[in-house]
Amino acid sequence: MDCNNFFVSCERVFDPSLEGRPVVVLSNNDGCAVSRSQEAKALGIKMGMPAFKIEEEFLRNGVDVAMCSSNYTLYGDMSRRAMDILRDVAGNVDVYSIDEAFVDFGSMAPEDVVSLGSEIVSRVTKGTGIPVSVGCAHSKTLAKAATRFAKKFKGYRGFCLIDSEEQRRKAISLLPLEDVWGIGYRSVKKFSAMGILTAADFVEKGPYWIKQRMGVCGLRTYEELMGRDVIRLDHRQLKQTITTSRSFGELVSDIGQLKTAVSNFASSCARKLRAQNSSALYATVFLMTSFFREDLPQYYNRAVVEFPEAEDSSIGLVEGCLEALEKVYRPGYAYKKAGVTVSGIVPDGHIQQNLYYQPDYERNRKIDLLMDEVNRRYGRSTLHLAVQGESAVFNRRVRKPAGVLQGKTSSGIAERKEKWEMRCEHLSRNYTTDLNDVITVCC
Repeated sequence: MDCNNFFVSCERVFDPSLEGRPVVVLSNNDGCAVSRSQEAKALGIKMGMPAFKIEEEFLRNGVDVAMCSSNYTLYGDMSRRAMDILRDVAGNVDVYSIDEAFVDFGSMAPEDVVSLGSEIVSRVTKGTGIPVSVGCAHSKTLAKAATRFAKKFKGYRGFCLIDSEEQRRKAISLLPLEDVWGIGYRSVKKFSAMGILTAADFVEKGPYWIKQRMGVCGLRTYEELMGRDVIRLDHRQLKQTITTSRSFGELVSDIGQLKTAVSNFASSCARKLRAQNSSALYATVFLMTSFFREDLPQYYNRAVVEFPEAEDSSIGLVEGCLEALEKVYRPGYAYKKAGVTVSGIVPDGHIQQNLYYQPDYERNRKIDLLMDEVNRRYGRSTLHLAVQGESAVFNRRVRKPAGVLQGKTSSGIAERKEKWEMRCEHLSRNYTTDLNDVITVCC
Protein backbone atom coordinates (compact mmCIF):
# COMPACT_ATOMS: atom_id res chain seq x y z
CA MET A 1 0.00 0.00 0.00
CA ASP A 2 1.27 3.45 -0.95
CA CYS A 3 -0.36 6.74 0.05
CA ASN A 4 -0.66 8.96 -3.03
CA ASN A 5 1.34 12.21 -2.86
CA PHE A 6 1.26 11.72 0.90
CA PHE A 7 2.40 15.09 2.24
CA VAL A 8 0.17 16.97 -0.20
CA SER A 9 -2.76 14.66 0.59
CA CYS A 10 -2.37 15.33 4.34
CA GLU A 11 -2.56 19.08 3.69
CA ARG A 12 -5.64 18.68 1.51
CA VAL A 13 -7.54 16.63 4.10
CA PHE A 14 -7.85 19.71 6.31
CA ASP A 15 -7.79 22.47 3.67
CA PRO A 16 -10.34 21.81 0.91
CA SER A 17 -9.25 24.99 -0.89
CA LEU A 18 -6.16 23.05 -2.03
CA GLU A 19 -8.25 20.54 -4.01
CA GLY A 20 -7.70 20.89 -7.74
CA ARG A 21 -4.84 23.37 -7.27
CA PRO A 22 -1.14 22.78 -7.89
CA VAL A 23 0.30 22.10 -4.40
CA VAL A 24 3.94 21.72 -3.40
CA VAL A 25 5.23 20.68 0.02
CA LEU A 26 8.70 22.05 0.75
CA SER A 27 11.67 20.48 2.52
CA ASN A 28 13.29 21.73 5.73
CA ASN A 29 13.77 25.50 5.81
CA ASP A 30 11.34 25.79 2.89
CA GLY A 31 14.18 24.78 0.60
CA CYS A 32 12.84 22.67 -2.28
CA ALA A 33 9.88 20.55 -3.41
CA VAL A 34 9.61 17.14 -1.72
CA SER A 35 5.97 16.35 -2.54
CA ARG A 36 3.85 17.54 -5.47
CA SER A 37 0.23 17.19 -6.44
CA GLN A 38 -0.61 15.86 -9.90
CA GLU A 39 -1.50 19.42 -10.94
CA ALA A 40 1.96 20.63 -9.88
CA LYS A 41 3.63 17.80 -11.77
CA ALA A 42 1.62 18.72 -14.88
CA LEU A 43 2.99 22.27 -14.66
CA GLY A 44 6.52 20.86 -14.86
CA ILE A 45 7.52 21.34 -11.21
CA LYS A 46 10.21 18.74 -10.60
CA MET A 47 11.07 16.91 -7.39
CA GLY A 48 13.79 18.92 -5.65
CA MET A 49 13.00 22.16 -7.47
CA PRO A 50 14.08 25.08 -5.22
CA ALA A 51 11.31 27.20 -3.72
CA PHE A 52 12.73 30.43 -5.13
CA LYS A 53 12.57 28.97 -8.65
CA ILE A 54 8.93 27.99 -8.12
CA GLU A 55 8.24 31.59 -7.09
CA GLU A 56 10.15 33.02 -10.06
CA GLU A 57 8.74 30.75 -12.74
CA PHE A 58 5.16 30.34 -11.54
CA LEU A 59 3.93 32.60 -8.73
CA ARG A 60 5.34 35.80 -10.24
CA ASN A 61 3.76 34.91 -13.56
CA GLY A 62 0.33 34.56 -12.02
CA VAL A 63 0.20 30.75 -11.78
CA ASP A 64 -1.71 29.73 -8.66
CA VAL A 65 0.70 27.35 -6.89
CA ALA A 66 0.18 26.67 -3.16
CA MET A 67 3.39 26.09 -1.21
CA CYS A 68 3.31 24.37 2.20
CA SER A 69 6.09 23.94 4.75
CA SER A 70 6.70 20.35 5.89
CA ASN A 71 4.56 19.59 8.94
CA TYR A 72 6.04 16.30 10.12
CA THR A 73 3.93 16.23 13.28
CA LEU A 74 0.77 16.19 11.17
CA TYR A 75 2.16 13.73 8.61
CA GLY A 76 3.39 11.33 11.29
CA ASP A 77 0.01 11.22 13.00
CA MET A 78 -1.88 10.76 9.71
CA SER A 79 0.52 7.93 8.82
CA ARG A 80 -0.20 6.25 12.16
CA ARG A 81 -3.95 6.46 11.50
CA ALA A 82 -3.61 5.00 8.00
CA MET A 83 -1.45 2.11 9.22
CA ASP A 84 -3.84 1.37 12.09
CA ILE A 85 -6.72 1.03 9.63
CA LEU A 86 -4.55 -1.17 7.40
CA ARG A 87 -3.75 -3.47 10.33
CA ASP A 88 -7.44 -3.64 11.21
CA VAL A 89 -8.31 -4.72 7.65
CA ALA A 90 -5.36 -6.92 6.70
CA GLY A 91 -3.63 -8.01 9.90
CA ASN A 92 -0.06 -8.92 8.89
CA VAL A 93 1.46 -5.50 8.09
CA ASP A 94 5.12 -4.49 7.72
CA VAL A 95 5.43 -0.67 7.73
CA TYR A 96 8.20 0.29 5.31
CA SER A 97 8.09 4.10 5.46
CA ILE A 98 5.85 6.95 6.54
CA ASP A 99 3.56 6.38 3.53
CA GLU A 100 4.21 2.76 2.52
CA ALA A 101 3.58 -0.69 3.96
CA PHE A 102 3.74 -4.30 2.82
CA VAL A 103 0.92 -6.73 3.60
CA ASP A 104 1.29 -10.53 3.43
CA PHE A 105 -1.88 -12.04 1.96
CA GLY A 106 -0.52 -15.58 2.39
CA SER A 107 -2.12 -18.20 0.17
CA MET A 108 -5.45 -16.47 -0.47
CA ALA A 109 -7.54 -17.31 -3.51
CA PRO A 110 -7.31 -14.66 -6.29
CA GLU A 111 -10.90 -13.54 -5.78
CA ASP A 112 -10.25 -13.02 -2.05
CA VAL A 113 -7.10 -11.04 -2.83
CA VAL A 114 -9.05 -8.72 -5.12
CA SER A 115 -11.75 -8.29 -2.48
CA LEU A 116 -9.30 -7.54 0.33
CA GLY A 117 -7.15 -5.22 -1.80
CA SER A 118 -10.19 -3.21 -2.85
CA GLU A 119 -11.35 -3.06 0.78
CA ILE A 120 -7.98 -1.64 1.86
CA VAL A 121 -8.26 1.14 -0.74
CA SER A 122 -11.81 1.94 0.35
CA ARG A 123 -11.31 1.76 4.13
CA VAL A 124 -8.05 3.71 4.34
CA THR A 125 -9.22 6.41 1.95
CA LYS A 126 -12.55 6.80 3.74
CA GLY A 127 -11.05 6.62 7.22
CA THR A 128 -8.28 9.19 6.69
CA GLY A 129 -9.22 11.17 3.59
CA ILE A 130 -5.89 10.16 2.03
CA PRO A 131 -6.11 8.38 -1.36
CA VAL A 132 -4.06 5.19 -1.47
CA SER A 133 -2.96 2.70 -4.12
CA VAL A 134 -2.51 -1.02 -3.56
CA GLY A 135 -0.44 -3.35 -5.72
CA CYS A 136 -0.34 -7.11 -5.26
CA ALA A 137 2.14 -9.63 -6.69
CA HIS A 138 4.30 -12.60 -5.71
CA SER A 139 7.29 -10.41 -4.79
CA LYS A 140 7.76 -7.04 -3.10
CA THR A 141 9.41 -5.41 -6.13
CA LEU A 142 6.57 -6.48 -8.42
CA ALA A 143 4.03 -5.39 -5.81
CA LYS A 144 5.58 -1.90 -5.80
CA ALA A 145 5.42 -1.90 -9.60
CA ALA A 146 1.74 -2.88 -9.42
CA THR A 147 1.17 0.02 -7.03
CA ARG A 148 2.59 2.41 -9.62
CA PHE A 149 0.17 1.09 -12.24
CA ALA A 150 -2.72 1.37 -9.78
CA LYS A 151 -1.75 5.01 -9.15
CA LYS A 152 -1.19 5.90 -12.81
CA PHE A 153 -4.20 4.28 -14.48
CA LYS A 154 -7.61 5.24 -13.10
CA GLY A 155 -9.22 2.12 -14.56
CA TYR A 156 -7.65 0.04 -11.79
CA ARG A 157 -9.59 2.05 -9.16
CA GLY A 158 -6.63 2.04 -6.84
CA PHE A 159 -5.87 -1.71 -6.93
CA CYS A 160 -3.68 -3.65 -9.38
CA LEU A 161 -3.00 -7.38 -9.23
CA ILE A 162 -0.12 -9.15 -11.01
CA ASP A 163 -0.76 -12.86 -10.47
CA SER A 164 0.11 -14.62 -13.73
CA GLU A 165 3.24 -15.04 -15.85
CA GLU A 166 1.60 -13.17 -18.72
CA GLN A 167 0.79 -10.21 -16.45
CA ARG A 168 4.33 -10.25 -15.01
CA ARG A 169 5.92 -10.08 -18.46
CA LYS A 170 3.64 -7.28 -19.54
CA ALA A 171 4.24 -5.35 -16.30
CA ILE A 172 8.05 -5.41 -16.52
CA SER A 173 7.92 -4.45 -20.20
CA LEU A 174 5.95 -1.32 -19.26
CA LEU A 175 8.02 -0.50 -16.16
CA PRO A 176 10.76 2.12 -16.76
CA LEU A 177 14.08 1.15 -15.21
CA GLU A 178 14.11 4.28 -13.01
CA ASP A 179 10.86 3.10 -11.40
CA VAL A 180 12.28 -0.29 -10.33
CA TRP A 181 12.69 -0.54 -6.56
CA GLY A 182 16.35 -1.18 -5.74
CA ILE A 183 17.94 0.35 -8.85
CA GLY A 184 19.50 3.72 -8.08
CA TYR A 185 20.05 6.80 -10.19
CA ARG A 186 23.67 6.00 -11.09
CA SER A 187 22.80 2.48 -12.24
CA VAL A 188 19.89 3.78 -14.29
CA LYS A 189 22.16 6.31 -15.99
CA LYS A 190 24.79 3.66 -16.72
CA PHE A 191 22.32 1.07 -18.00
CA SER A 192 20.40 3.61 -20.09
CA ALA A 193 23.60 4.31 -22.03
CA MET A 194 23.65 0.57 -22.84
CA GLY A 195 20.08 0.67 -24.14
CA ILE A 196 18.56 -0.92 -21.02
CA LEU A 197 15.46 1.22 -20.51
CA THR A 198 12.86 -1.07 -18.92
CA ALA A 199 12.71 -3.76 -16.27
CA ALA A 200 12.27 -6.30 -19.09
CA ASP A 201 15.52 -5.14 -20.72
CA PHE A 202 17.20 -5.52 -17.33
CA VAL A 203 16.13 -9.11 -16.63
CA GLU A 204 16.99 -10.17 -20.21
CA LYS A 205 20.65 -9.63 -19.36
CA GLY A 206 20.48 -12.61 -17.02
CA PRO A 207 21.56 -13.17 -13.40
CA TYR A 208 25.30 -13.62 -14.08
CA TRP A 209 25.61 -10.35 -16.03
CA ILE A 210 23.60 -8.47 -13.37
CA LYS A 211 25.57 -9.87 -10.42
CA GLN A 212 28.85 -8.85 -12.05
CA ARG A 213 27.69 -5.22 -12.24
CA MET A 214 25.43 -4.82 -9.20
CA GLY A 215 26.45 -7.59 -6.82
CA VAL A 216 24.06 -9.49 -4.58
CA CYS A 217 21.60 -6.58 -4.32
CA GLY A 218 21.19 -6.50 -8.09
CA LEU A 219 20.72 -10.25 -8.15
CA ARG A 220 17.92 -9.93 -5.59
CA THR A 221 16.21 -7.32 -7.76
CA TYR A 222 16.45 -9.70 -10.73
CA GLU A 223 14.89 -12.55 -8.72
CA GLU A 224 12.10 -10.26 -7.51
CA LEU A 225 11.30 -9.09 -11.04
CA MET A 226 11.11 -12.76 -12.04
CA GLY A 227 8.38 -13.20 -9.40
CA ARG A 228 10.37 -14.80 -6.58
CA ASP A 229 10.06 -13.16 -3.14
CA VAL A 230 13.65 -12.97 -1.84
CA ILE A 231 13.82 -9.55 -0.12
CA ARG A 232 13.31 -9.63 3.63
CA LEU A 233 12.61 -6.46 5.56
CA ASP A 234 14.52 -6.61 8.85
CA HIS A 235 13.63 -3.56 10.92
CA ARG A 236 15.18 -5.13 14.00
CA GLN A 237 18.73 -4.65 12.75
CA LEU A 238 20.47 -1.92 14.73
CA LYS A 239 21.42 1.25 12.91
CA GLN A 240 25.19 1.66 12.90
CA THR A 241 24.98 5.44 13.24
CA ILE A 242 22.21 7.89 14.08
CA THR A 243 22.39 11.54 13.03
CA THR A 244 20.21 14.50 13.92
CA SER A 245 21.10 17.81 12.29
CA ARG A 246 19.44 20.97 11.01
CA SER A 247 20.22 23.87 8.75
CA PHE A 248 19.21 26.94 10.77
CA GLY A 249 16.47 29.31 9.69
CA GLU A 250 18.86 32.21 10.38
CA LEU A 251 22.61 32.44 10.87
CA VAL A 252 23.58 31.87 14.52
CA SER A 253 26.61 33.32 16.30
CA ASP A 254 25.55 33.07 19.93
CA ILE A 255 26.86 29.97 21.72
CA GLY A 256 23.78 29.93 23.94
CA GLN A 257 21.55 29.33 20.91
CA LEU A 258 23.95 26.69 19.65
CA LYS A 259 23.87 24.91 23.01
CA THR A 260 20.08 24.82 22.84
CA ALA A 261 20.18 23.40 19.31
CA VAL A 262 22.84 20.76 20.09
CA SER A 263 20.96 19.75 23.26
CA ASN A 264 17.85 19.09 21.18
CA PHE A 265 19.82 17.11 18.60
CA ALA A 266 21.54 15.00 21.28
CA SER A 267 18.24 14.34 23.05
CA SER A 268 16.68 13.23 19.76
CA CYS A 269 19.56 10.79 19.18
CA ALA A 270 19.12 9.41 22.71
CA ARG A 271 15.41 8.87 22.11
CA LYS A 272 16.15 6.97 18.88
CA LEU A 273 18.75 4.83 20.65
CA ARG A 274 16.26 3.85 23.35
CA ALA A 275 13.62 3.09 20.73
CA GLN A 276 15.86 0.36 19.28
CA ASN A 277 17.13 -0.80 22.71
CA SER A 278 20.70 0.25 22.07
CA SER A 279 23.42 2.57 23.38
CA ALA A 280 26.29 4.48 21.77
CA LEU A 281 29.96 4.68 22.67
CA TYR A 282 30.71 7.86 20.71
CA ALA A 283 29.03 11.15 19.89
CA THR A 284 30.25 13.59 17.24
CA VAL A 285 29.22 17.26 17.20
CA PHE A 286 29.83 19.38 14.10
CA LEU A 287 29.42 23.07 13.28
CA MET A 288 29.58 24.76 9.91
CA THR A 289 29.02 28.16 8.35
CA SER A 290 27.19 28.79 5.07
CA PHE A 291 29.63 28.19 2.22
CA PHE A 292 27.25 30.04 -0.09
CA ARG A 293 27.95 33.25 1.81
CA GLU A 294 31.27 34.20 0.27
CA ASP A 295 31.07 37.59 1.99
CA LEU A 296 31.44 35.92 5.41
CA PRO A 297 34.39 34.04 6.98
CA GLN A 298 34.09 30.25 6.62
CA TYR A 299 34.56 27.58 9.26
CA TYR A 300 33.85 23.89 9.74
CA ASN A 301 34.86 21.68 12.63
CA ARG A 302 33.79 18.64 14.58
CA ALA A 303 34.68 16.98 17.86
CA VAL A 304 34.18 13.41 19.08
CA VAL A 305 33.40 12.49 22.67
CA GLU A 306 33.89 8.93 23.92
CA PHE A 307 31.70 7.80 26.80
CA PRO A 308 33.13 5.64 29.63
CA GLU A 309 30.27 3.22 28.95
CA ALA A 310 27.86 3.02 26.03
CA GLU A 311 25.21 5.67 26.67
CA ASP A 312 21.51 6.00 25.85
CA SER A 313 20.52 8.52 28.51
CA SER A 314 19.37 11.94 27.33
CA ILE A 315 21.20 13.51 30.26
CA GLY A 316 24.48 11.71 29.52
CA LEU A 317 24.40 12.35 25.78
CA VAL A 318 23.50 16.02 26.18
CA GLU A 319 26.29 16.57 28.69
CA GLY A 320 28.85 14.89 26.42
CA CYS A 321 27.71 16.79 23.33
CA LEU A 322 27.83 20.15 25.09
CA GLU A 323 31.45 19.40 26.06
CA ALA A 324 32.21 18.65 22.40
CA LEU A 325 30.48 21.87 21.32
CA GLU A 326 32.76 23.91 23.58
CA LYS A 327 35.75 22.40 21.75
CA VAL A 328 34.57 23.27 18.23
CA TYR A 329 32.88 26.62 18.81
CA ARG A 330 34.77 29.68 17.64
CA PRO A 331 33.39 33.20 18.22
CA GLY A 332 33.18 35.58 15.29
CA TYR A 333 31.50 33.16 12.86
CA ALA A 334 27.89 33.03 11.70
CA TYR A 335 26.90 29.36 11.77
CA LYS A 336 24.37 27.87 9.36
CA LYS A 337 24.20 24.24 10.46
CA ALA A 338 25.00 21.97 13.39
CA GLY A 339 24.40 18.33 14.15
CA VAL A 340 25.03 15.32 16.36
CA THR A 341 25.99 11.81 15.22
CA VAL A 342 26.13 8.86 17.61
CA SER A 343 28.18 5.78 16.65
CA GLY A 344 29.70 2.67 18.16
CA ILE A 345 26.14 1.45 18.71
CA VAL A 346 25.67 -1.76 20.70
CA PRO A 347 22.60 -3.60 22.01
CA ASP A 348 21.68 -2.74 25.61
CA GLY A 349 22.48 -6.29 26.70
CA HIS A 350 26.05 -6.13 25.35
CA ILE A 351 27.40 -3.04 27.13
CA GLN A 352 30.96 -3.41 28.41
CA GLN A 353 31.09 -2.17 32.01
CA ASN A 354 33.80 0.28 33.12
CA LEU A 355 35.35 -0.57 36.48
CA TYR A 356 36.22 3.06 37.25
CA TYR A 357 32.94 4.62 36.14
CA GLN A 358 29.91 4.69 38.43
CA PRO A 359 27.12 6.75 36.84
CA ASP A 360 23.80 7.41 38.51
CA TYR A 361 22.31 4.84 36.17
CA GLU A 362 19.03 4.20 37.98
CA ARG A 363 18.18 7.88 38.33
CA ASN A 364 18.87 8.61 34.64
CA ARG A 365 16.93 5.51 33.57
CA LYS A 366 13.87 6.57 35.58
CA ILE A 367 14.02 10.07 34.10
CA ASP A 368 14.30 8.70 30.54
CA LEU A 369 11.44 6.25 31.01
CA LEU A 370 9.25 8.99 32.43
CA MET A 371 10.03 11.40 29.57
CA ASP A 372 9.44 8.70 26.94
CA GLU A 373 6.09 7.72 28.43
CA VAL A 374 4.84 11.30 28.80
CA ASN A 375 5.98 12.21 25.30
CA ARG A 376 4.35 9.13 23.80
CA ARG A 377 1.06 10.13 25.33
CA TYR A 378 1.12 13.90 24.90
CA GLY A 379 3.49 14.59 22.00
CA ARG A 380 7.23 14.72 21.42
CA SER A 381 9.18 16.89 23.90
CA THR A 382 6.13 17.70 26.01
CA LEU A 383 8.55 16.83 28.81
CA HIS A 384 12.19 17.66 28.09
CA LEU A 385 15.45 18.76 29.67
CA ALA A 386 15.63 22.43 30.67
CA VAL A 387 18.79 22.90 28.61
CA GLN A 388 16.74 22.19 25.47
CA GLY A 389 15.09 25.57 25.90
CA GLU A 390 11.51 26.80 25.72
CA SER A 391 11.07 25.69 22.13
CA ALA A 392 12.19 22.07 22.30
CA VAL A 393 9.92 20.89 19.50
CA PHE A 394 10.85 21.90 15.98
CA ASN A 395 8.08 24.14 14.57
CA ARG A 396 6.08 23.73 17.78
CA ARG A 397 3.40 26.28 18.50
CA VAL A 398 3.19 27.50 22.09
CA ARG A 399 0.99 29.91 23.94
CA LYS A 400 2.14 33.49 24.08
CA PRO A 401 4.97 33.85 26.59
CA ALA A 402 6.43 37.02 28.01
CA GLY A 403 9.14 37.97 25.56
CA VAL A 404 10.05 36.13 22.37
CA LEU A 405 7.07 36.27 20.05
CA GLN A 406 7.21 35.81 16.30
CA GLY A 407 3.59 35.79 15.22
CA LYS A 408 0.32 33.96 15.76
CA THR A 409 -1.58 31.14 14.20
CA SER A 410 -5.15 31.51 12.99
CA SER A 411 -6.29 30.22 16.39
CA GLY A 412 -4.47 32.99 18.22
CA ILE A 413 -1.65 30.74 19.38
CA ALA A 414 1.77 32.33 19.35
CA GLU A 415 4.67 30.81 17.49
CA ARG A 416 7.99 30.92 19.28
CA LYS A 417 10.94 30.91 16.90
CA GLU A 418 14.61 30.85 17.73
CA LYS A 419 17.32 31.48 15.15
CA TRP A 420 18.45 27.86 15.12
CA GLU A 421 14.97 26.56 14.31
CA MET A 422 13.93 25.80 10.76
CA ARG A 423 12.31 28.40 8.55
CA CYS A 424 8.68 27.39 7.91
CA GLU A 425 6.74 30.33 6.55
CA HIS A 426 3.91 28.20 5.13
CA LEU A 427 3.36 25.83 8.05
CA SER A 428 -0.12 24.35 8.51
CA ARG A 429 -1.70 23.68 11.88
CA ASN A 430 -1.34 20.44 13.86
CA TYR A 431 -4.99 19.57 13.37
CA THR A 432 -4.87 16.08 14.89
CA THR A 433 -2.38 16.45 17.76
CA ASP A 434 -2.93 19.90 19.29
CA LEU A 435 -6.24 20.94 20.82
CA ASN A 436 -5.38 24.56 20.06
CA ASP A 437 -5.22 23.71 16.36
CA VAL A 438 -8.36 21.62 15.86
CA ILE A 439 -10.74 22.77 13.15
CA THR A 440 -13.47 25.13 14.39
CA VAL A 441 -16.81 24.95 12.60
CA CYS A 442 -19.05 28.02 12.84
CA CYS A 443 -22.77 27.59 12.22
